[in-house]
Amino acid sequence: MARGLFLLLFLCLAQFGFAKPPTLTPKDTRNKIEEILKAHVCHQQLTHDLTGRAIQNFLEELDPGKTYFVESDIAEWLTPSNELLARATEDIKREDFTAFETIHAAMVAAIEQRNDIEKQIQNAPLPANVQPTEFKDIKWAKSKEELADRLLRIKSLQLQTAQKIDPETQDQFLQRLSKRRLNRESELITSSFEERKQLVLSYVLKATSSALDSQTIYFTPAEASQFMIQVQQRLFGIGAQLRDDLSGFTIVRLVDGGPASLGNKLKVGDRVVAVDQEPVVGMDIVEAVELIRGPQGSTVNLTVLRETKDGDLSKEDKLDIEIVRGEVVLKETRLESYYEPYGDGVIAILHLFSFYQDSKSSSASDLADALEAIKKEQNVKGVILDLRNNAGGLLPQAVSVTGLFISKGVVVSVKDNTGHVQHLRNIDGKKIWDGPLMVLTNRTSASAAEIVAQTLQDYGRAFVIGDPETFGKGTFQTFTLEAANFGKVNPKGEYKVTRGRYYTVSGKSPQLVGVKADIVVPGIFSEMEIGEKFSKYPVETDQIAPSFQDDLSDVPPMHRYQINRMYKDQMQPIMTTYQPFLEKLKKNSELRIAQNKNYQNFLKELSKKDELADTFEFFGQNDLQLTETLNIMKDFILFIDQSKIRQAAKAA
Repeated sequence: MARGLFLLLFLCLAQFGFAKPPTLTPKDTRNKIEEILKAHVCHQQLTHDLTGRAIQNFLEELDPGKTYFVESDIAEWLTPSNELLARATEDIKREDFTAFETIHAAMVAAIEQRNDIEKQIQNAPLPANVQPTEFKDIKWAKSKEELADRLLRIKSLQLQTAQKIDPETQDQFLQRLSKRRLNRESELITSSFEERKQLVLSYVLKATSSALDSQTIYFTPAEASQFMIQVQQRLFGIGAQLRDDLSGFTIVRLVDGGPASLGNKLKVGDRVVAVDQEPVVGMDIVEAVELIRGPQGSTVNLTVLRETKDGDLSKEDKLDIEIVRGEVVLKETRLESYYEPYGDGVIAILHLFSFYQDSKSSSASDLADALEAIKKEQNVKGVILDLRNNAGGLLPQAVSVTGLFISKGVVVSVKDNTGHVQHLRNIDGKKIWDGPLMVLTNRTSASAAEIVAQTLQDYGRAFVIGDPETFGKGTFQTFTLEAANFGKVNPKGEYKVTRGRYYTVSGKSPQLVGVKADIVVPGIFSEMEIGEKFSKYPVETDQIAPSFQDDLSDVPPMHRYQINRMYKDQMQPIMTTYQPFLEKLKKNSELRIAQNKNYQNFLKELSKKDELADTFEFFGQNDLQLTETLNIMKDFILFIDQSKIRQAAKAA
């Protein structure tokens, strides 16, 4: 996808636009690059290949929408020669960033060229029926004519939306778009030599760090402070997740319990086109986020376009929705627990949104308490652990949550950039549930969620149900600010770097490949290009030896004997008791989905759209994926009960 065009982010936890660059010297920049390389899992030396990636990233940092450069302007850097890469690599090591300064100078010329084109097309007729999907995976324009046509098509798309807001403000809307463009251009072409140098060096650090992999990032001081807000999961806003579609910002998720989710005013699929009557179409997504954020208790008015259906016809309604800003704390939506009646008992559903721990609670203790509360009142016959949309969290909590469903054993192994392997074990042995268990996942289940799902699958303790595979993030990162004097930001910036990979007890890493579902039950994200494998420079997947037979080799010899005495009894075996039922469960599920008209309509909609699917409400049920998972669990419980009856009859 074109970088910046279809960006996912939280309004309450936004990624950030480029703030004023820090005061960096060429020496500072080289030192930061060397620090990052030294810590990285794969790349410890700056190579020609990495320099080539950094140059490509630098181009896209300058022109993320590909609306300035023409291919011929940057041909030398799009396909750099070996000689150019060798020279640029050695220059970086000598604190010489001439290549990047030259590209920046080309950007200054491209800005002048863009302004000339804008004048030429000012009164040109606009094309009709332009779609946002046209700008997915766009390449650099091959000529000025192609660039002019692209600018016209973007302008048409934006005006289509502007006319739906208020046709009378069209001229004012265009002026605002132009002003925003000119403001960014003025930042890039600053006449101050020192400011330009800082800008280039900051972009060099961003481009080089992201050349290592998709998770390694350099932050300016302002961005580092904002990133800590993400880590702390606390901010004042409305709690929504947006995607920039050029024609507005589409809501792709509402944070449960956040202001935007209350009262059912906003819906997934709504397109935000104005904030407090100020059009945001064409606005940088970070600017739009800042407009929506505000003090707790204050109100914000969102103008949205909502697609509705009347039979086979679709139309867009314009709505003005007022929301009271509030504190968005994700811990308020850490866990949701409820149950579904079945036979003489219930199926417990535990929806865990993240892996957390603080002085008062943790994901594992809260899960245990929630299930014990249900068990106290009901006859629990099966448990569904719902890890959809769970992007991970604290690694020790992944171990503790897994330990609720297995006895003792290795849960996850970590291999760092030195090749050192450390095993993280469940040594408690106190299971809260040893009956039928299913883990429900989707393409946004990542990191710690993937560890839990795959480890339970490895041990044969649970079936994994849901999208064909999960996100595929099997790497871990360290962030320099964590050790930087309790949040005092380095004035020269901070960085997050990928240090190593995770592996479950089978020795497999979910990196790139994700956790494969035992039974595929498609959900709203199942046809979307979501996952680590779609990132620009992902770290490759890897495998280590299985750890089912734990020899404690990573434990210092002086402690090994003592730990072995406490640990070696009640080791979790690899279970095979569920496997005989798998094929029949699959066939029953496939048959139900094939005969379910709502589900079939839903799947047709998914196949049509490359972008966000309609909400489940259009298909008569709130959550088709969960409903089918419940059906699978009911079959599973029935098959187990029937098997027990047959075994008892044989014994008699």
